[in-house]
This record gives sequence, C-alpha cells and structure tokens, in this order.
Amino acid sequence: MLKYLVLPAAVLCATSASADEGQWQPYQLPQLKSELKRIGIAIPAEKLADLSKHPMSAIVSLGGCSASFVSDAGLVVTNHHCAYGAIQRNSTTEHNYIANGFLAKTRAEELPGGPNTLVYVTDKVENVTGRVLKDITPAMSGRQRSETVEKNIKALIAECESDKFYRCSVPAFHRGLEYYRIRQMMIRDVRLVYAPANAIGDFGGDIDNYEWPRHVGDYSFLRAYVGKDGRPAEPSPDNVPYHSKDFLVVSAEGLKNGDPVLLAGYPGRTSRYKLPSEIRYARDAAYPAKAAEIQSDLDVIAAATKGSEADAVRYASVVKGLNNVMKKTRGLMDGFARKDIAAIKDVQDAEFRAWYGKQAGADSNLLPELDKLIAADIGLSDEEFGHSVATTSDLLKSASTLYRLAQESAKPDAERETGYQQRDLSFIKARLNRLEQSYVAGVDQARFSAALQRYAQLPRSMHVTGLDALLPSVDAVPALYTQSQLGDTATRLSWVGKDAGAIATSNDAFLKLAVRIDGVTRSLKERRKELDGNLERAIPQYMAAVIAWKKSQGKPVYPDANSTLRVTYGTVSPYSPKDGITKGPFTTIEGIVEKNTGKEPFNAPERLLNAIKAKQYGKFKDPVLGTVPVDFLTSADTTGGNSGSAVMNRNGELIGLNFDSTYESITKDWYFDRDITRAIHLDIRYMLWVMSEVDHADNLLTEMTVKYPKK
Repeated sequence: MLKYLVLPAAVLCATSASADEGQWQPYQLPQLKSELKRIGIAIPAEKLADLSKHPMSAIVSLGGCSASFVSDAGLVVTNHHCAYGAIQRNSTTEHNYIANGFLAKTRAEELPGGPNTLVYVTDKVENVTGRVLKDITPAMSGRQRSETVEKNIKALIAECESDKFYRCSVPAFHRGLEYYRIRQMMIRDVRLVYAPANAIGDFGGDIDNYEWPRHVGDYSFLRAYVGKDGRPAEPSPDNVPYHSKDFLVVSAEGLKNGDPVLLAGYPGRTSRYKLPSEIRYARDAAYPAKAAEIQSDLDVIAAATKGSEADAVRYASVVKGLNNVMKKTRGLMDGFARKDIAAIKDVQDAEFRAWYGKQAGADSNLLPELDKLIAADIGLSDEEFGHSVATTSDLLKSASTLYRLAQESAKPDAERETGYQQRDLSFIKARLNRLEQSYVAGVDQARFSAALQRYAQLPRSMHVTGLDALLPSVDAVPALYTQSQLGDTATRLSWVGKDAGAIATSNDAFLKLAVRIDGVTRSLKERRKELDGNLERAIPQYMAAVIAWKKSQGKPVYPDANSTLRVTYGTVSPYSPKDGITKGPFTTIEGIVEKNTGKEPFNAPERLLNAIKAKQYGKFKDPVLGTVPVDFLTSADTTGGNSGSAVMNRNGELIGLNFDSTYESITKDWYFDRDITRAIHLDIRYMLWVMSEVDHADNLLTEMTVKYPKK
C-alpha cells in the first residue's frame, strides 16, 4: 500500500486553484486565500470556514434546494421552483396560487408548506472517517464490508440524534475516501409567505429552461416556525417564528461586469472524477434511455390530464420536475456530442496510469480490478433502470414502501435497513401523504400501463432477473385500481404500523403485487450491496492516488458534490457559446416586453408590463444599463441542488439567487470548462423591484434589511 493511499484531510486541499472551478467544503477555504483575494472577496477566508459565523450561519438547505435567512424572524428566500410544491399544495381551482401568486400581508395569513417543506440549518461538521471504517478487514466480502460501513454510520447517526431536534447524516466524500458527520437542526413547521405569479416566477417556462438570455423572477419566500421554547416542533398555530442567529443583508447596490461573487449552498451530485468508461456509459446508454423514458412518461401524463384543469394542477409539480430533468438530460447528451469529454478523460486517465505505474509500491492489481468492478456496476445499473420503469405506478411504490416498512419494523431499530428506521417514519408518512396533492387514479393507471409496455420493449440487459413473470399484464392493470384502496390517503396511512403478515394476507391488489415482487426487489438490492462494498474497497484507493497525482501538479482538489454545504466563487462574466457570438452577462426588464406573447410561457402579467412600459424603475435602476436588471451570469461552479443558493457580493451581502446554468454548461457535472461554464442568477434588484412596484410586498421589504444604492 502506498503512503499516499490514506491521506489526512488537510492534504486534500488544493495547493493552488485555477479558474473558478471547485465546490469547496467550508473548511478548505483558508487554503484558497490567494484566490479569494485575487478576485476581490473582502471577507476573511477563516470567517467563511466557520459555520457559526456570518455569512455561512445564514445559509440553509431545503432538502433538495438551497436558501438563506433574510430576517431575524425566520424569513427564508429561495427559488420559486423550490417552493413550487408548497405553492401547488395550497392551490385549488378557486385559489390558483400557481397562476396568480400569493402574498401574506400578515403572519396569520401565511400558509402551511406541508410535511415535505423543511428547513435544515447545518451547525456542525466533523471528520469521522476512522470510525466509519473501523472493523473493516481485507477478508470481508463486498456485502459484509457494505453492511459494516452501514452499521457504523447508523451508530454515528444515532449518537448524533440523541437530541431529537437534529437530523444527522454521514455522507462519503471523494467516493468513500473520507466521511463527515453533519448535524442539522431540522425545522418542520415551514410556511409559504410570498410567491410571485407563475408568469413571473417561471416566465419562459421549459422553453427558456437552461437558456440564456433569461428573464425569470425565480424567487419565493418561506418562514420557519418553532415552538415557544425556540426549538423545532411539529406544525402548530401556537408556534412562533424561528429567531435566526444570522441573516443576510439584501443589497440593491448591484454588480457590474467583472465583479466578484461568492455562492453558498447545497449542490447535489457531480461526477468530475468518474473514469472514461463511466462517461461513455452515461453518454451512450444511460442518458439516452433516461431521456426516452421521461419523454414517454410526460406524453402519457399530458394525454391523461388533457381537458381537466384539476388533474393538471395535481400533476403540475410532477410535470415540472420531469421537464427539468429532461432538459438537463438532453443538455448533457448535447454537451457530450459537442465536446468529447470521454476523449479528454482518456488522455488524463492515460497520464494518471503512467504516473501511477512509476510510483514505488503501486498495487498493480488496483486499476484492472477497478475496471472490472465498473463493468459490473454498469451491468447492474441497467437492471436497476429496468426495475424503475416496471414499477412506475405511485400506488405500487406506496405498497412496496409499506411492505418493506412492515418487514423492517420487526427488527431492532439499529438493524433495520437505512431509510426504514424510526427516524425515517415521519418522512415515509410525508411521502405517503403527499400523493393526496399529486395523484389521480386514471392518470396513475395510464402511466403504469404504458410503463409496462415500455419495459417489455427494453433490451434484455435491462430486464431484472426473475421480475418479468411476476408483473401484471397490461390488460390486468385496470383491475388493480378497482381492487385497491391505497388511492385513499387515510387508508394508505392506516397501513403504517401494520405487521408484514397483515400486508401479506391483504386482499388489496397493490399490496398483493408488492408482496409478489418483493423478493426480486430485495435480491437486486443485495446484489447492489455486494457490488458497492467491493467498489468502496477499490475506489478510495484509486481516489487517494488521483488526489496525490493532482496535488503533485498543483491542481485543485475538491470532492464531488454530494448535497452538503459548499462554497464556490467567480466573477460576473459574459461568454461565447460559438464562434462570432458573445452573450452579455445581464438581461433587463425591457426584454420581458420583447419576449412577451400573451401566451404561456411568455405571458407576463399586465401589471408587470405596465410598470415596465411606464419606466417605474424606482430605486433599482442600474446606472450602466439605464434600467432594472433581471438576471445575470457568473463563472461560479454550480449544479443541481444549488437552486436558491445565495449569491453574495465581496462583503457577503445578498445580491442574487442562483437558479440555473446555461445550456452549454450542463456537462460541467462531468467536466468544468472555464470558457463556457456559466451559472444563471436572479438579480436581487429585479426581485425587490417586483416586490415594490408590482406586488406591493411592503411588509416584507420592511422586514428585511435592504441596502439601497447611495444617491
């Protein structure tokens, strides 16, 4: 074993950074002092590394999106599309807050966000690699290794969650080389405060998604509530606004081309350290199959909800999510076609392997074994994709969850499968309850029938061993829905807490189907455990060597994104997507008028258009642009999950909200190209202008601390 195969955390920091690449763990920022100073960031790096100090103490997660506190009374600002579930949950045909927007003038008017709307405040991060990997021996099978790691992680989480008000996790970094325990206060009473009309918050819709120029006001406000003792509590009218320790000052002073920005949030997943074979699988097989599946499902939903506004509203959030994933998937495919990232990685991989082979004590079996494991991973991923297609029905997923919960509940809590412990019960109930807002029997039936037909047409490599004979025929699908009561929320929830025997003997058609296919599903998961355990043995050794190789070249070394708190930086920057075309870094409200057609998705509200035409710029006129800016570009390194991330100026003041990337940037999940990688942000001046001149959200403007430009 080479000395560099086990590296302390400090060694994982870059000796120097280049471009604006990197989604950095806060503790790494002191290593980037020169870079931060170079671009003009005034906040000391040591302060940025401290989660208990401003501005990091104001940055929060919504569990899939990012956000930040903007008042000491728990007021949270995030993207409109991040609050979309809460907006949809409260919308009806009589009160369509999606179309018309919503503004609570008083706290009593604020609406419940629902059980899936949560605010997570990270307050502690600690390296627990040694405790996670204790008891691991070379003689273990892959499954034994995986289960030992899982057992140790569960123990670390249980220890951390002795205070029930915290939610803890132990994610892997550098593909299993390091593990950090992260403690977050989980606030469960979150209410919808303000959302602009959809024609503002989603102006341009899916047509403009990932495109530049953009003219969308992608923002909404939530408020976190706690018990009177200041600690998280279940939703209750007696709760009070959370007193946030810190909050961001909102700056209307604006930015200009070349100005520095800091961006903090919770990026989801990147794959910057994947091998060329993994890139080719994604490019040639996984993404095309995923895109075809999503499009087919969208077509079925569109046909099944046609003519029913109520059904369309119920599936609005589902469709929005699918469309977003579809646009990104197609962007990845186009990006791979535009630039041969696999070929670039081939060169890097060859250089690394040549370097590795020259190191004293290098394990000659490591890379061949890793190649073999990745090939097996690709094969198993095909079957997992097939399983996801064959089980598209929301009722089947609910039934499978209930049966798995019943089986796991018979075990001691520490021995239960991850995701089915006592700590997960509220989340399971929330998922089961969520169907009330996004389920229609006829639509789900149409989706399931069509999915079964698509599954039958998939290549044999995507058929799950033993599953085909257990699935219903398409002709039998209608009877499943007439012979099941799981579509009723109360009935669905009533099965929580029942034992496995009761579910196994139930006459409910979907519960019977879930029981029938459970063995095959469990077998697939066991095979995944075995393979993951073997991957977790080889990949950390590979990553340690890669880090040593990159460090020897002075290149940035940061972990792939994994939904944990990260900081990135950059500058306001134009870009050139192709020869002869340069796209500037700002758009303005006049562009809304130019794009407006009066028809979705370019149907700006009349009151907005009137304010623009009247040049009611107020305090928000940019001195260079001569009007109000809407969105802007920076070179900051972002990905999915960064939606809603605070974009801050050199002093840590809120000047924007991240919400998207340019279409040409989508492949940055795999490869950062400094010339064309651009993130798209809402200019906070447009948000403030709409609040002031269009929606008259004066109560919120007064509540926030807004720094206006000097006259």
